[in-house]
Amino acid sequence: MQVGIDKIGFFTSNYFLDMVDLANARGEDPDKYLIGIGQKKQAVIPPTQDVVTMAANAADKILTDDDKASIDMVIFGTETGVDNSKSAAIYVQSLLGISSSARSFEIKQACYGGTAGVQMAAAHIATHPESKVLVLAADIARYGIGTPGEVTQGGGAVAMLLSANPQILILDDQSAFHSENIMDFWRPFYQREAIVDGHYSTNIYIDFFNKTFKDYCEKYQRQLSDFSALIYHLPFTKMGLKALRTVIDDGQHSAKLLKEFDYSKQYNALVGNLYTGSLYLSLLSLLANSVDLQVGDRIGLFSYGSGAQGEFYSGTVSDGMKPSLLAAHMDDLLDDRIQLSVPEYEEMYANGLPMMGGDVTFNFADDSSRFVLVGRKADQLVYKDQKG
Repeated sequence: MQVGIDKIGFFTSNYFLDMVDLANARGEDPDKYLIGIGQKKQAVIPPTQDVVTMAANAADKILTDDDKASIDMVIFGTETGVDNSKSAAIYVQSLLGISSSARSFEIKQACYGGTAGVQMAAAHIATHPESKVLVLAADIARYGIGTPGEVTQGGGAVAMLLSANPQILILDDQSAFHSENIMDFWRPFYQREAIVDGHYSTNIYIDFFNKTFKDYCEKYQRQLSDFSALIYHLPFTKMGLKALRTVIDDGQHSAKLLKEFDYSKQYNALVGNLYTGSLYLSLLSLLANSVDLQVGDRIGLFSYGSGAQGEFYSGTVSDGMKPSLLAAHMDDLLDDRIQLSVPEYEEMYANGLPMMGGDVTFNFADDSSRFVLVGRKADQLVYKDQKG
C-alpha cells in the first residue's frame, strides 16, 4: 500500500518587508541579504494572525467536507505554541469542523516538529488504510529588531493531508535520523525571541545532514544519482545550498540537483523563515516550479530541528501531482501581499498579545483571512471564523 502526502496547502500573512529596505535601514549592503543570506522578502505577521489561524487558513484551502469527516488525527508541529498546556491542534480541529472523534495533539522539537508529524501520520495510515491525517506545520520566527537574525524572520503555515494512495508524494518508508543535546538555538518561556548561535547552528545543520544522508544511503543502498532533487529545511535559502554543496561535484547530475534546488527555494526566499513549515514550503516550491520533475522521480528531504534533531527521508512524485494548480495558488497568495515600510514593520512587530496577560481586542477590519485572532478575554484566546 502506498502512503504519503495527498494534498498540500500554504498560508501566510498579507504583509511583507523587502530585504533591500531592511538592509538600507540597518546600514548593510543589500547583497549581504539578497546573496549572502539568499532572502528577498519576509512575511510580517500581524497581531490578528497566530499559528492557529494560519494553520486553519492553510488547511481550509485544501480540505473538503469529506476530508474533514475522514480525518481521524490532527498533528500540529510548532515551536510557537499558543498555550503551555493546550495544543494548537485542538483549536484548529474546532475551527475547521473536523470530526470530534479525531485525535488532536501538538509536537515540539524546534523546526523538526512537522516532520515528526509526517512520520507519525504515515505509520498510523499504514495500519489504518482508511484513515486520513492532517499534519500542520506553522510558526512565527522572531529574533528581534536590529539583531543579526532579523533577516531570517518570517512566518506561515503548511497544511498536509496524508492518506493511502496519495496524489502528490508517495513516501518510501525509508529514513535515517540523528539527535544530540546541542545548544545552538532555543527560546526560553519568558521571551518571544529566539536565542541562537548562528554560525554554530549552521555548522551543526550541515553536520547532521551529512550524517543522516550517509546513514540513509548505507542503510538502503542508495547514492546521489538515485535522487532527482534534494530539498532542505530552509531558515534562509543559503543554508540549504551550503549543505547541498557538501555532497555534489562538477558532474551533470550535480548540475541537475542545483537546478532543482533553485526551484525549491523560490517561495522560501519570498516568505522567510517559518521554522517547522520551512521544509514543506520548499517541497511545495519544488513541485510547483520545477519543469523537469517526472512521475516516479525520487526526492530526498532533509529535516532539521535545533537542539538538535535531524532526519533524511525520501519519497517519489505521484501521478496526481498538478504543478500548475500549486503554482496558481501560491502566486495568488504571494502577489496580493502589501509591502510595509521598515517603520511599519517595526510597529507591527511590536504589537501582539502582552506576555503578562490581560484582556486584549484587536482590530481585524483589515484582515480578510477566513480565520482571525480577535484577542484574549479572561485568559482565553478568542478566534473568529469570518465566513461563519
